[in-house]
Amino acid sequence: MDADAALAFADALIFARTGEHLNDLQQAILRDVWHGRKYLEIAEHYGCTEGHAKDVGSQLWKQLSDGLGERVSKSNFRATVERQLQAELNVPVAAIASSLEPHVTSNNPNFVGRKDAIAHLNTLINRGAKAIVIQGEGGLGKTTLAQHYLKTQAFEVVLELLMAKESQNIVSVEQVVEEWLKQDFNEEPGREFGVTLGRLKRQLHRRRVGILIDNLEPALDKQGKLIDPHRNYVELFRILADARVQSITLMTSRDRLCESSVNVEHYRLPRLDRQAWQQFFSSRTLQPDATMLAAMHRAYGGNAKAMGILCGLIREDFAGDPAAYWQENSNDLFATTDLKNLVASQFDRLQRLDTEAYLLLCRLGCHRYQDVPAVPTQGLLCLLWDVEVPHRRQAIQSLRNRSLLECHKGEYWLHPVLREEAVARLRNSEDWEAAHRNAAEFWTKSITKIETTWDAIQALEAYYHYVEINAFEEAGAVILNSRDNQWKQFLTLGSTLYRMGLLQPPMTAVNQIIDRVQSDRNLAELNNILGDLYWITGKIQSAIECQEKTIEIATKKLRSLQQNPDNKHSFYYFRMLKLDSLLSIGLYKIDLWELEAAATLFQEIIALAKNTEHYRWAEKASVCLALAHSHLGFEAEAYAAADHVYQSILTEKLFEHTGRFAYFIQILGQVYKNLGEPEKAFNMYCRAISFAEASHYLQVKAKALNGLAELYRDQTNFQHALSHHLDAIELLDRIGARCDLAEAYFQLSLTHDSMGEIALSQEYLEQAMQLFADIEAPKQVEKVRQHAIVRHSVVP
Repeated sequence: MDADAALAFADALIFARTGEHLNDLQQAILRDVWHGRKYLEIAEHYGCTEGHAKDVGSQLWKQLSDGLGERVSKSNFRATVERQLQAELNVPVAAIASSLEPHVTSNNPNFVGRKDAIAHLNTLINRGAKAIVIQGEGGLGKTTLAQHYLKTQAFEVVLELLMAKESQNIVSVEQVVEEWLKQDFNEEPGREFGVTLGRLKRQLHRRRVGILIDNLEPALDKQGKLIDPHRNYVELFRILADARVQSITLMTSRDRLCESSVNVEHYRLPRLDRQAWQQFFSSRTLQPDATMLAAMHRAYGGNAKAMGILCGLIREDFAGDPAAYWQENSNDLFATTDLKNLVASQFDRLQRLDTEAYLLLCRLGCHRYQDVPAVPTQGLLCLLWDVEVPHRRQAIQSLRNRSLLECHKGEYWLHPVLREEAVARLRNSEDWEAAHRNAAEFWTKSITKIETTWDAIQALEAYYHYVEINAFEEAGAVILNSRDNQWKQFLTLGSTLYRMGLLQPPMTAVNQIIDRVQSDRNLAELNNILGDLYWITGKIQSAIECQEKTIEIATKKLRSLQQNPDNKHSFYYFRMLKLDSLLSIGLYKIDLWELEAAATLFQEIIALAKNTEHYRWAEKASVCLALAHSHLGFEAEAYAAADHVYQSILTEKLFEHTGRFAYFIQILGQVYKNLGEPEKAFNMYCRAISFAEASHYLQVKAKALNGLAELYRDQTNFQHALSHHLDAIELLDRIGARCDLAEAYFQLSLTHDSMGEIALSQEYLEQAMQLFADIEAPKQVEKVRQHAIVRHSVVP
């Protein structure tokens, strides 16, 4: 049973008692309650206060209770309605919903004439289809049908992917799946696409999910296959079409999808019939002559978007008088016989009648309507920089009145066919660059603090505007723009994105522009960020190369700045970048088990930064040097480097309570564990975990858990040791930290060895060695191999 049937039943019940049908808010409450949503979510979705939604809901439950003769509440509404329909009415649910369809869909006058289409989709799904391509020309209403269908079914989650309107702007499938996992399933993506895809597949096996992939055709070639840069979408589509998933995927496309390895059904959406047009016009209190309506319907082939544009045109430019429109246009109605021509004619007409609205319509072509599918009011107003302030909102209203601008709750977007025309006209005008610059500035200024992934995604939108006009320096500056974030840090957008677990957006963005950036400052810092991204994803050699480029640039700039002592800020900045890159390479070297090289780098940093304004890097390097020395067996040196920092942490003179240095605190835990100081190690690990949980820094939490497991193993508390090992491995596998995961498996092997479980120990040794080999860390491989020889008398 679906929500529409429940709404139909409730509407009939209340109409019988009150003589009134459900209003829009009542329908929204019942539909959302049916899908398990809370009042706060309902209020936000509808646009009212939570208190008002509760008041209306309370009255609804009372009316339904009176009508059914039993208590109905928010918690039992669904179960009660299903039982009543089956046990008392003894009629098919679909028949009830069908008989009352005009009432339960009255809050969406744009959705008409699609009862047969919904029935066809149901038939395909009942036959086992998991992925359906709704195919047809532009403006037929493919997206409207798909959205309506997915919203009226009992899906736990509905995901939407809006393909780019142009092939060069298509988002990578890696980024799409990564964002779905983070935002919709609260699960960390892996650092390899195969791992990330596997996690999505498990979610789709467990949960009933609805998925819309809209406007697929820009990703297809002439043969209907995925274009070369985006062949990985085939892997996603295979999963979505798998007969074993619980999800249902609807794709919309003007072209057929012809990938033989993807098992999809195609449904060619028919054009709306004349009765649907009549219903649509009537819902807008327009009553055109039957001859006129028939002629328009025939001329535009029942196209849904054409129907909307014509209604808007009659209401706005002909005072709602169809006869007046007919008198002017009946002789040349067939001059424009498809939607594209109709759209072009409306642009031309608007240019004559309302110049300011025409400017806005063309300039709206600069927005992508992709990762951020709709633009708030200020994002429109910023495009009217040369229009007097009192007239700007009038231009927006003019477009809405003519059905040339889509709107929902104060957010706006263009229909794909309208955007196509807008982009063409904007590109050929003198406003192309100015529109993109104003839009970019809007996104940058509107996001002042990043607390959620949605904030970060909106902030990144400015990057795409600058790339569109080849302003690569400004595009790089977007990635490097620092803001306060949820961890009380002032971090660049690129760094904030990967701290949030979104690796693909900054990696793709940096790689797209890094060869086109000329500014030494931007180029140095972009390489610094890209190096950390490569490190996180296990590409350590590429990470080192990026940091070496940063060091090369910074060293060159520092030499030139020595001739200009007045430029203190630039000198500080490039010295900081050089130290930071040296520190990063040192950390990479530890992961490669190149301990002597790492120690040399840390000593160099301390010498450069100690007793200077960059002393923070000396403190961090001291902790890292202590770790290298503790692994090398230089206990005195390790103590000397660690104890000062340890006391500073205890008194909070260093590494503030915000936890921004949690990574280095867990390193100190490793140092004291290696030095045989379990109490100090335990203290540091617990502090690191506390900070990591507060800032969602999963890598630090996992490394600290693994350290605690080692301490419990030394105490022969194997139960706690194994529990912490497995928790750490689960977290590291979730985020794809392959080097840390290899070390975690190695330590788990040592614990099973201490327990006398040699077979399990050997199994985990082999897993560790394979992971170290994958990240090209030969010294780590040799470390594990030597342990196997000594402890197990075998060579893995």
